Amino acid sequence: MKKELKIGLIGCGFMGRTHSNAYNRVSHFFPELAYKPVLQRVCARDGNKAKAFAEQWGYASFETDWKALVASPDIDAVDICTPNNAHADIAIAAARAGKMVLCEKPLSSTIDAAEAMTHEIEKAGVANTVWYNYRRLPAVTLAKQLIDEGKLGRIFHYRANFLQDWTISPDVPQGGAGTWRLDVDAAGSGVTGDLLAHCIDTAMWLNGGIKDVSAVTETFIKERVHQVSGKKQEVGIDDACIFHCHFENGSLGLFESTRYARGHKALYTFEINGEHASIRWDLHDLNRLEYFDHRDPSVVRGWRSILVTDGDQPYMNKWWVPGLIIGYEHSFVHQAADFLKSLEDRSSCAPTFRDALETQKVCQSVIDSAKDKSWKNTGVVWNSK
Repeated sequence: MKKELKIGLIGCGFMGRTHSNAYNRVSHFFPELAYKPVLQRVCARDGNKAKAFAEQWGYASFETDWKALVASPDIDAVDICTPNNAHADIAIAAARAGKMVLCEKPLSSTIDAAEAMTHEIEKAGVANTVWYNYRRLPAVTLAKQLIDEGKLGRIFHYRANFLQDWTISPDVPQGGAGTWRLDVDAAGSGVTGDLLAHCIDTAMWLNGGIKDVSAVTETFIKERVHQVSGKKQEVGIDDACIFHCHFENGSLGLFESTRYARGHKALYTFEINGEHASIRWDLHDLNRLEYFDHRDPSVVRGWRSILVTDGDQPYMNKWWVPGLIIGYEHSFVHQAADFLKSLEDRSSCAPTFRDALETQKVCQSVIDSAKDKSWKNTGVVWNSK
């Protein structure tokens, strides 16, 4: 008999959909798991929206007050899918109530809030994870395996970018339900916390801690109409960011993110160069990992394209037959499965709040470096596997 894990979801936007889909599918494709998620309650400030969401995704009931959801005795795990500035209050209240906590990235809108959240989670000793989902795409997980096996040898370079183009028009507002990511009070930062946080988490998972950073940011459109007030006001987030860094292992890193790269909707790539081999990956072709090994005979040496769909590759034995691809949404199913498995094993499900705090330290150092035009030490202590 499976144990039920009753989920309370707070937030009915894009991420609320991805998480709900994961909970609905995980037991079908990971039937061996001892725990089964049950969609118990969903919460949004708009009651009509919460009711419609509950009916669409199969939640047993809905709330308009997140505090009532957190306090409810029929909730085992609180899943936070709100704007960044609401993460801390919810996570801290959930931890104090003894609930497991799953939180969208970044951990919070400020480093102080992220530290407080991590302290309360660890003090309560509750199971926790942060949804840095790109780790769970099979090709990215395979990259981790190759690195850990020493296939690349000593790492020299790590470079990544995350490019979008959806905020180029000055008519795009800031604030409100759809564009809160452009409001510094809700988001904390712009592309640094939204897009580069993903790149940084993946980078440190694959290549170890980031020691120091030097960054440049730019806000191209200085004022936008605020969706709530209807008034034009100063934009406080970064539209674009470039930074370089030193990793603890001695390798160099180069990162770029922008929402002003016309023609790119979600171009996320990374490339890693080692003494023996290199790997590279592109979200637009997420089932492929490109691999170059200098130890191959010279007559056939070159980049090879590995289609990651075989049953002996990460996660793929849970899905279809070799050659048939999976998508973005499957990364959330994999993270849900790993979280449920960690409850059986009594292990941690990385990235934990502690891991996500280290990523937030890098993000904050990037913002501080750009502001001061100087190198900043991150203070990162990276132990995540």
